Amino acid sequence: MRRMWIGLVLAAAMVSSAPAQQKKRVAVMNFDYATVKSYSAAIFGTDEDIGKGIADLIVEKLVQSGQYSVIERKALDKIIAEQNFSNSDRADSNTAAKIARILGVDAIITGSITQFGRDDKSMGVGGGAANVISGHFGMGHVKTNDAKAVVGISARMINTDTAEIIAAVKGLGESSRKGTSLFGAGGGASRAGGGVDMTSSNFSQTIIGEAVDKAATDLCAQLNEQASKLPNRVVVISGMVADATGGTLVLNVGSRAGLKVGDRLEVRRKIRDVKDPATGKVIRSIENKVGEVVITDVDESSSVGNFNGASQAKTGDTVKSM
Repeated sequence: MRRMWIGLVLAAAMVSSAPAQQKKRVAVMNFDYATVKSYSAAIFGTDEDIGKGIADLIVEKLVQSGQYSVIERKALDKIIAEQNFSNSDRADSNTAAKIARILGVDAIITGSITQFGRDDKSMGVGGGAANVISGHFGMGHVKTNDAKAVVGISARMINTDTAEIIAAVKGLGESSRKGTSLFGAGGGASRAGGGVDMTSSNFSQTIIGEAVDKAATDLCAQLNEQASKLPNRVVVISGMVADATGGTLVLNVGSRAGLKVGDRLEVRRKIRDVKDPATGKVIRSIENKVGEVVITDVDESSSVGNFNGASQAKTGDTVKSM
């Protein structure tokens, strides 16, 4: 019995010490909302970027679920600004895949808002916009009957390397309450950075906010189910030593190439070129391994690492994936 107990303890220790499976890294683009732009403007009284609000909410829910490692929105926004991508590129698979490759993620999620408003399918806004302060439609030809809020969103998970759509899912949310105002029974719309903050508790308590939250929850549950479909992305690093001082190397490759802290690379030095005797063109370079470098710091275009080898690394040495 004692031996059995010891065996069970050892087995449990081995399981607990086994490395956890690495989460797949994803980024979430701002959702396209062109289809519902007029309905959104009628509700908020102005053209709010509800596509960004939906994306922020989905990021929050995906992080909470723990299925994915989600790239920070600031990093994504920075790349989009640097590459001069416009709002019209939000749903384009090729553009999204290009952004994902720069970020070094396994997949990128794009989407569209397909429904946003009342369930009576008759906005009837003919004489005035919605008053976001009071939460009621302005004067004019406006439906005053109670209505529920309905929100529909669709999303695609796109392979970083091939721009292939790995999964396509849809989320639908309907408020449990009715009202003449979609902002009823929950206060006004909370704002952050000039836009509606759909992650705030104030917004989620409104009728339209309740529908948005349900749609995002529905969508994220389906995305979590698709996590296993993401292929293991093989990142091949190829770069050069830009500086070699003591045991510290600075490389000319960084996160844009898929490099991250903890990665181990071979440091190699070219010995000679082999040429085709018929054409004189170089057909192969003969290299020797000088040592290895473990990455300790990474930015977008460069990295720093600790070198270990039989001889000193030099500027111009090549670095490659192990």
